[in-house]
Amino acid sequence: MALQHAHDQHDHLHRHSHGALDYGRAFALGIALNLAYVAAEAAFGAISGSLALLADAGHNLGDVLALGLSWGAAVLSRRRPTGRFTYGFRSSSILAALANAIILLVVTGGIAWEALWRLSHPVAVAGSTVAWVAGIGIVINGATALLFARGRERDLNLRSAFLHMAADALVTAGVVVSGIAIAVTGLYWLDPAVGLVVSAVIVWGTWDLMRGAFRLALDAVPEGVDAAGVRTHLLTQPGVAAIHDLHIWGMSTTETALTCHLVMPGGHPGDAALSGIARELEERFGIHHATMQIELGDSDEVCALTPEHVV
Repeated sequence: MALQHAHDQHDHLHRHSHGALDYGRAFALGIALNLAYVAAEAAFGAISGSLALLADAGHNLGDVLALGLSWGAAVLSRRRPTGRFTYGFRSSSILAALANAIILLVVTGGIAWEALWRLSHPVAVAGSTVAWVAGIGIVINGATALLFARGRERDLNLRSAFLHMAADALVTAGVVVSGIAIAVTGLYWLDPAVGLVVSAVIVWGTWDLMRGAFRLALDAVPEGVDAAGVRTHLLTQPGVAAIHDLHIWGMSTTETALTCHLVMPGGHPGDAALSGIARELEERFGIHHATMQIELGDSDEVCALTPEHVV
């Protein structure tokens, strides 16, 4: 079977860089702010004897670690490919998003478990101190979340960082509400009750992140990419008689790759034609890295991946 391989000849590093904004300063500022708050919250929790503040400080520390994980993945994703890692380290952003979702769910589960225990074993809490300290936390967590708000729609890794901090602000808001209510009424069971409600809201918001990261980790077609539309588009290109072994997957949380076999009985259309197809795939479907193999269709042999892996 006569085969020819074609690949978009544009500078991929250049074409990929426009979608990957540098959020290094945002990560650094977010980590610094939250580390300072964790230290202050833990100190006030120890002084006031507030288990709620100590638990929230632990939760915030987990989010600081998650921000560090996301930052590390963002840095790795910009490293150049090597002989061993031919795609570079782009997929580290997918692993970070998945890890962040798991961490957030585990931490939330711990909070929910503690809340269930405290419903039957109320613990005295200094309500006013809790409310004031947690109120400061809302400002810090909310401001940190806003640092990643712009990039969350196009980068799952930044979305995970945004959700972590937004969820933390929500948890802290619950702590403020419970602190005020306890100070006014003296009903200590309000603290775990609010914690359970907040935990349920966090799990609801994290589920989509978890599902999206898990799909990307399994090389599923990224959300927002119409695989059927891509196939139809390729079949309508001049000279294309058939297509098989079409694969579309996320190389990172921001970049999508495609490989396929195009059956073109008339022969190779030329590099310019393939570069044009690659540009159209990027403009219409957001596919940044396209690799197309040309076949003449003059043999009964088929690729070993056919038909099981045909999209």
